[in-house]
Amino acid sequence: MNWHNLSGKQYLKAIGVGVLTSIVLSAIMVTALKSGVSPMPAPVSLVFAQTLFGTDLPLPVGLLFHVGWVTFWSVFYVVFFWERLSFARAAGLAVFLAALMFIVFFPFMGWGFFGMGVGPRVIVGGLVTHALFAIILWALARWTFGGHHEPAGRRYSHA
Repeated sequence: MNWHNLSGKQYLKAIGVGVLTSIVLSAIMVTALKSGVSPMPAPVSLVFAQTLFGTDLPLPVGLLFHVGWVTFWSVFYVVFFWERLSFARAAGLAVFLAALMFIVFFPFMGWGFFGMGVGPRVIVGGLVTHALFAIILWALARWTFGGHHEPAGRRYSHA
């Protein structure tokens, strides 16, 4: 895993991939919550923001936290895995982020390790949302940048 110096245009595209990934995920999660299908009792990013600030906040604040978080990690994926934007690497990142949610964020929010303070259903919700993150991130990055290419700014001759 290496840091790749992308051009300004490539960084903007990576940010676009992150924002679009977060918008698609947010639309799925909010729809699931409002329809009663989601195993989550509330939007994780909103509960996190409310816990952080110690007050009730409107849903758009939670969505902004989500957009920032997903965009950061999407840019990380593009910058560090530039030479091979594979599904396996997106899935590995998603597993790492799910573990972070279960072990750090859920306890911080008062949901307990793995969300067991709320119930085992949140584990399923967390795994499904992170699987969707991996799929959407990989698909959008592949569509935007292609799956395998030379490092940014370098050309290799095969002469």
